[in-house]
Amino acid sequence: MQRKNIASLIGIAALAVGSTLAATMPASAAPAPGEATATVVGAMQRSLGITAEQAETRLSQEAQARQISGAAESAAAEAFGGSWFNAQSGKLTIGVTSADRADEVRATGAEAAIVPNSIAALDATKAAIDAAAGTAAPAGITGWHVDPTASTVVVNVLRGDTSAEALAFLDTARAAGPVSVVETTQAPRPLADIIGGDAYYIGGGRCSIGFGVDGGFVSAGHCGSSGDAVQDESGTEMGSFAGSSFPGDDYSYVETNSSFTPTSTVNGYGGGDVTVAGSEEAGVGSSICRSGSTTGWQCGEVEATNQTVNYAEGTVTGLTQTNACAEPGDSGGSWVSGNQAQGVTSGGSGNCSSGGTTYFQPVNEILSAYGLSLVTG
Repeated sequence: MQRKNIASLIGIAALAVGSTLAATMPASAAPAPGEATATVVGAMQRSLGITAEQAETRLSQEAQARQISGAAESAAAEAFGGSWFNAQSGKLTIGVTSADRADEVRATGAEAAIVPNSIAALDATKAAIDAAAGTAAPAGITGWHVDPTASTVVVNVLRGDTSAEALAFLDTARAAGPVSVVETTQAPRPLADIIGGDAYYIGGGRCSIGFGVDGGFVSAGHCGSSGDAVQDESGTEMGSFAGSSFPGDDYSYVETNSSFTPTSTVNGYGGGDVTVAGSEEAGVGSSICRSGSTTGWQCGEVEATNQTVNYAEGTVTGLTQTNACAEPGDSGGSWVSGNQAQGVTSGGSGNCSSGGTTYFQPVNEILSAYGLSLVTG
């Protein structure tokens, strides 16, 4: 497959995380100068309302924070209460349940914040809620996630829902551990749609390619089922879904034929393409951008990781929550942090006129599930 074809098919994005140790940061982890960075910076300017200089500074800070996150979490030891990027200070923050670990965390270059609950306790609370919900929760419960900044598990419920089912679910959630209930006016839905566009097609449906992998590409699970045939925008047969999981997860692997060559390139939609160099994970508070076949490039921030989302079709666990907008047809498209792949669009609420919440399936889980290798440049 020629480069211009794969570029037009890959629905993508750009993101970053960081902190302070620039001198020790490997070159591969930082956004490379040139077109890729210009694409990300331009999208961040539009979506976050910041200057180009502010966007470049933040990308550098976030890339640096990514480099020290492992050491900072290890320094917190059993007192680790989660981590997030502080956009005001430009540093990684590590929550600790004991002041005794704060100085050791700060020695790594991160900030330390005293929190009441360890991440182990919060994860256990969320796991208990996941187990109680099974593959479906009441319709008025839109999702739940660990919020390290508040040291609690946040459960979202549609405003005004006082049904017996919703109230019973909230009682069960509260009994599981530290839980906060937050009302919302929007319910997430998968972002595939039956409209024409520059993407890939499954019957009458349209989705966006995520990332090129050896043998094909990854995308969202709700876009198609194993065995479903896939076509490009011209109607040419590309291959078929070799694996798909939804609900529970929201990921898929499309195995393409010999006419299509996977690349590390993602479509910049007129702003310059991005070359993926790896898949280091960005944390809470990091800026993040995405691109898809409906709305192109959009940016926001990571609001939560390991989010459980309750779609009408069933519950999906392990998603990442952002405030970047998306619309139907963007499903499956890529999320990138600087030059690091992050995930594929799952679903969300709102739109790119009024704003909204969007969730993505982390790419490393997809690669692990199918034994795939990300194509990097």
